[in-house]
Amino acid sequence: MDKMVMHTKKNLVVKTNQLNQALQTLSLAEVRIIQLAIVDARETATGLSTDKPLRIDATRYAEVFETTRQNGYKRMKEAEETLFNRRFTYLDDNGKPIKSRWLQQVQYHDGEGAIEIVFTLAVVEGISRINGLEQFFTSYLLEQTTQFDSVYSVRLYELLTQWRTAKKTPCFEIGVFRDQMGLGINEYKAMCDFKKRVLDLATDEINKKSDLKVKYENVKKGRKIIGFTFTVHEKPKAKTDVVSKERDASTADMFTVDGLNDKQLGRIARNPAFMAEYNHLVSPTSLAGQSQQGWEFEMINRLKKDPTQFNKRPIKEYLEY
Repeated sequence: MDKMVMHTKKNLVVKTNQLNQALQTLSLAEVRIIQLAIVDARETATGLSTDKPLRIDATRYAEVFETTRQNGYKRMKEAEETLFNRRFTYLDDNGKPIKSRWLQQVQYHDGEGAIEIVFTLAVVEGISRINGLEQFFTSYLLEQTTQFDSVYSVRLYELLTQWRTAKKTPCFEIGVFRDQMGLGINEYKAMCDFKKRVLDLATDEINKKSDLKVKYENVKKGRKIIGFTFTVHEKPKAKTDVVSKERDASTADMFTVDGLNDKQLGRIARNPAFMAEYNHLVSPTSLAGQSQQGWEFEMINRLKKDPTQFNKRPIKEYLEY
């Protein structure tokens, strides 16, 4: 498997839409640690229970976010002191709010620059029990947010990437939106300050440093701004001709569906890893985004019609789960 595929596979942040839309207040360093923890927990199946805590060390943090190990040590220590007390609010299936912590357990290893954490039940259910059938989810590559300097950019990117297929968001009502962005009641209360310090800053950084091109519009009631809608477009991807040429004859069929029947293609479409990596291809409001049958039918047809768009790893690898 080539380097590009391995890189993509190991850095996918996946959360249910409920968890992605949660009202939360985290610093940039805390958001980054949560991102790393979600990636590593899904890859290693640790951090999901008290008998298997997830370890994150300063070196891992420094490598991913391109900073110094000393800064990584500092962030690990700070996380032990603050992240345990951080809370978030999300809506259950009936639309009722539920409050939860991110972590049920955290331990800092002094001298090692590492922490061991265990997620709460709400987070475990939001990152590990995703089957793509009953719960709709959001996924993105961690690398798309590592260059952001503002926590508001990360949060806005997470909220907007959920709508990349639909290309336009519904109205983000200002009160809920502020809470989702992690703002306190007295922070940037004036609309001009909110736009300058949060909204414009975040959209500019997303447009410059990520794979998305976004733009917002005011939603007004009379003269008062009550929310915002966003257009969300993916930037053109770099051509993959060079990668294709590097594959020799012995690996040329790794990304085709030759020899696979509909039953096997259906199994591939139901693979949680496949769904996490390709759910952005369908709109949350489409038939494929609303039911198991719709998703499976759509993916089987796409696999048959143009398997080249499913190139994050060899197609047949999804049969094994």
